[in-house]
Amino acid sequence: MRALRAWLGGNSAAVLALFFLVALFTLALMAPLIAPYVPTAQNLGNTLAEPSWQHWMGTDDLGRDVLSRLIHGAPASLFASLLAVGVATAIGVPVGLLAGFLGGWVDDAISRVIDTLLSFPGIVLAIGVTGALGIGLTNAMLAVGIVFAPGLARLMRAQTLVVKQELYVDASRCFGASLSRILLKHVMPNAVQPVIVQVTLLLAVALLAEASLSFLGLGVQPPQPSWGGMLARAYNYMELAPEQMYAPGIAILLTALAFNTLGEALRQALDPTRRRR
Repeated sequence: MRALRAWLGGNSAAVLALFFLVALFTLALMAPLIAPYVPTAQNLGNTLAEPSWQHWMGTDDLGRDVLSRLIHGAPASLFASLLAVGVATAIGVPVGLLAGFLGGWVDDAISRVIDTLLSFPGIVLAIGVTGALGIGLTNAMLAVGIVFAPGLARLMRAQTLVVKQELYVDASRCFGASLSRILLKHVMPNAVQPVIVQVTLLLAVALLAEASLSFLGLGVQPPQPSWGGMLARAYNYMELAPEQMYAPGIAILLTALAFNTLGEALRQALDPTRRRR
C-alpha cells in the first residue's frame, strides 16, 4: 500500500484512472454474469433500435444488444493490449540489454535490425506481419508486439549504456561475477525504470492498434465482439444510426486515457529529481 501511495502521489486523476481500470478488468472477468443478453443473439425484427429500457444502448444492424456486446468485447480488447505489450517486452528488453552491455559487433548488428524495423510505419508493418501469420486476434497482437519491440529495445539499450559505466558494475566484474548475474542483478534493475513507464504507455497504444486492426477485419473475427469490430460495423450505418459509434468509441477513448494517465503518474513517481525534491 505504501508503494501504491508513493506511485499515485495524491494524483486524483491517476487514482480515478486506477479505479476505472480495476472496474473494467472486473467487468471483463464477469462478463457472462453481467451482460443482459447473449452477445451473438440476433433479432432481425429489432435492428438499429434506439436506447430503451429493454436495450440500454440500443441494438446493432443484426438486432444484437449493444451493451452486451460492449461488455463481452472488453476481455478481447484488454487481452489484446496485454498480449501485445507482453510480447514486445519479452523481445525488446533482453535484446536491448544484450546490445547495450556487450557492444561491438553484437550492438552493431542489433542496432541495424532495430533501425530497419523502425523505418517502416507501425500499422503497415503490423498488417504485413498479420498477413504472414494469419488473420485472428492472437496473430494480430503478436504482430503489434513485434512492431513495439524495436522501440523498447532501443530504450533499454540506451539505459544499459549508461548503467554499465557505473562503479558497482566494474566491482562485480572484479569479484568474478558471471555475465548473467551482472546483467540480472546489477544492470537490468537500474536500467529498466524508463522501460516500465514506456510499457504502461504502450498499453494504450496497443488498445488503439487492436481497434484499428479489428476495424480492418484483421483482429477479432465475427460474430465475436470487440470494441474495434463494433466500431467498424457502426461506421457502415453512421448516417442511419450515428449513436451506434458512441459506446465502443467512448470505451476505447476512456481506457486509452486511463492507461496514459497511469503511465504519466508512474513516470513522475520514478523521476529521481522529483524524489529528491
